[in-house]
Amino acid sequence: MISGRVCPFLLPIFIRRISYRGYHRHSPSRCVSLSDKQLLFVRHWALHSNLGSNCSHKGGGLRNIMAGKSSEAPKHSNRLALERSPYLLQHANNPVQWFPWGDEAIELARKEGKLIFLSVGYSTCHWCHVMERESFENESIAKVMNEHYINIKVDREERPDIDKVYMAFVQASCGGGGWPMSVFLTPDLTPVLGGTYYPPEDMHGRPGFKSVLLSVAKSWKDNRQKCNQTGNKIMEILRQTTVLEVPIAAQFINGAPALDECAPQCYEKLVQIFEPRFGGFGHAPKFPQPSIFTFLFYFYARDPSSVKGKKALDMCLYSLRMMARGGIHDHIGQGFARYSTDVKWHVPHFEKMLYDQGQLAVAYCDAYLATKNEFYANVVRDILKYVERDLSDESGGFYSAEDADSLPSQTSTEKKEGAFYVWTYDEVHEILNKPIENCPAGTDGKEITNGDIFCFHYNIKPGGNVNPSSDPHGELVNQNVLIVLGSEDATSKHFLLPKETIQEILQEAREKIFEARDLRPRPHLDDKMLTSWNALMISGFCKAAQALDDTRYAERAVKAARFVKKHLYDAVSCRLLRSCYRDAGAPGGVGQTSTPIPGFLDDYAFLVQALLDLYEATFDANWLEWAVQLQETQDELFWDEGSAAYYTSPNTDQTVILRMKEDQDGAEPSGNTVSTWNLLRLSVLLEQPALRERAERLLGIFTSRLTNLPHALPGLAAALMLFHDSHTQVFVTGRASDPDTGALVATARRRLLPGRVLALADGNLESVLYRKSEVFRRLKPQGGRAAAYVCRNHVCSLPVTSPEDLEKLLELPRRG
Repeated sequence: MISGRVCPFLLPIFIRRISYRGYHRHSPSRCVSLSDKQLLFVRHWALHSNLGSNCSHKGGGLRNIMAGKSSEAPKHSNRLALERSPYLLQHANNPVQWFPWGDEAIELARKEGKLIFLSVGYSTCHWCHVMERESFENESIAKVMNEHYINIKVDREERPDIDKVYMAFVQASCGGGGWPMSVFLTPDLTPVLGGTYYPPEDMHGRPGFKSVLLSVAKSWKDNRQKCNQTGNKIMEILRQTTVLEVPIAAQFINGAPALDECAPQCYEKLVQIFEPRFGGFGHAPKFPQPSIFTFLFYFYARDPSSVKGKKALDMCLYSLRMMARGGIHDHIGQGFARYSTDVKWHVPHFEKMLYDQGQLAVAYCDAYLATKNEFYANVVRDILKYVERDLSDESGGFYSAEDADSLPSQTSTEKKEGAFYVWTYDEVHEILNKPIENCPAGTDGKEITNGDIFCFHYNIKPGGNVNPSSDPHGELVNQNVLIVLGSEDATSKHFLLPKETIQEILQEAREKIFEARDLRPRPHLDDKMLTSWNALMISGFCKAAQALDDTRYAERAVKAARFVKKHLYDAVSCRLLRSCYRDAGAPGGVGQTSTPIPGFLDDYAFLVQALLDLYEATFDANWLEWAVQLQETQDELFWDEGSAAYYTSPNTDQTVILRMKEDQDGAEPSGNTVSTWNLLRLSVLLEQPALRERAERLLGIFTSRLTNLPHALPGLAAALMLFHDSHTQVFVTGRASDPDTGALVATARRRLLPGRVLALADGNLESVLYRKSEVFRRLKPQGGRAAAYVCRNHVCSLPVTSPEDLEKLLELPRRG
């Protein structure tokens, strides 16, 4: 990652990058692509900016040890001690006089005429921990910060609006970005210098954090007017290049882009960057990128017998299979880590994020629906087991993340990345020492144990299995990250035992290892509960309930939705809140900040999507009713009628200097992408053409990006396919409790039909469907029996009453 002012030597690399997915070991998973205007800005700033003398570089792949916290009473305390965010609370005892983002800090900066130092991160961020230990806990550096700056800490997960604005600046000025994000602001909140991680002292010809602090403070003191002018110019460029101010007339003329201008290009680019040996897309570090799977599964489903369709499916399945076998997948405690530091999916960055679990559950459900292979279904169950056990609050919500760092043992004082998850060869054999009776592979006189089988299957070596290139600082020497290089069949063949026996041995061994691991100090849990991430997880449970025909998952989704409605929604204003927090002293064990944070676009869009999914999983029309209300509120708060797209934040906080519009699909899909899907689904369910027109305008404003860089927004490219295709609408009439109704519904749910709309006409005339849809009011059972109608291209089939006949209707081509 790059810190400091723009580095001219980075420009060739920067210019040829199309989108940023993290090109260093601990780099960001989601960044915005930059326009030609921003590239010109980078060139200009690189040549003319005098703030800061050099760029400092944080080498990709560093694995520093995070210092453990003392149990003694804290020596220092600051205003963050009054906050709820786990990340802010981690910094509450720094000698730095931190402020939370708000009027108090900003007014103080203006009153004293000081620059603001803004530090943005999140509680499970490894390099945030490192910079805290090295700089923010350093008395000497803290003294400089307190003397020359008003210092503000922001949890990017609480305040994505602030993070997005200043991350756009850092990316434009440095050619990349990540967390911790470090930005110097004028008292008017205009950025003048930005970077990511800074080492504490000068090294290798690059300035350390202390030097940067002093240099910027001197520039501000000596030439304040120039700093302000530079900042104003920067903000004007960012304003022009990030808010998508497109004349409204042009949108009506052009409409949504043609499908053949986007989908084939997106497919070809994904084929080009597909990694054929290990799966996935791009180079190390490798992220799951679920939005790519969304596009490819849709591309396959449109034409499953074509060469390109089959290739799209193969890329999905191979990538998902290799991820599940890799070290990015926790074979002992389930769930997936955020990304792999190597191309093989072997050595992960060990933090686990809720948003990954929700989206990957959907991707593996799609893989199961496309293949009916239980391997993918079991991965879905694995993910949901982890979330239910480790990321679930008793009240129904889902926690945000688990950290990568933890203490190696109960007596350790320093945390290490991955310590909770890795094993030595001897540790495994101490736990797994049960002899396997009559094992044919032991005929040479050596007794075979369950540890031998476990180590063979998961590639556990006496000297460790981590390539030194993935461990430049030697923290994983002699350690093993579990990875399956073969298969259960290969393990069965090697030990001359039946596959069923191998499966039983491995299952018992995993349980033993889990019990031993459970005695280790756990990683930090970020127990913040975010509306958007809870919504993604609700969608994951809903998808699993339908694909795996398991009502338990639907029940868990309902519990989570009720939690969101109780703790993160104001029924009077119909508005969402961004976050809430585990608090044993609060009613229901859930608390809020003194000034609750209002919801952002992602919170509304993701929750509307989740509620549509929840309706299809339960046929409770109340969830659909709430989705309609939230969509109306979203339109009121975020829609820009002038240029036809959604802002990422509401216009309610005057301290946010720029409202942005986003289309990039990275670690999470963009709010505009998900909104497009929602509008198209709602337009069909409710027979409201105006919603489809709004989706068309949304697609239209992103025409340039969809045609030139579709692989940077694959979720939106998939929504474009849905716009041009005919929805597959399956309407079933009958009582939900009727077995015949259930059989028809199950038939529709068993198929991979991206964008499918499924609804139940149960005779509830008070539901939003009967009130809004003329088609729905005309649907009737046939001869007292449940019936299904399949509608495409504004035409509905004759009703069918048998699952076999419905299956035939669903097999018909869906394009048109």
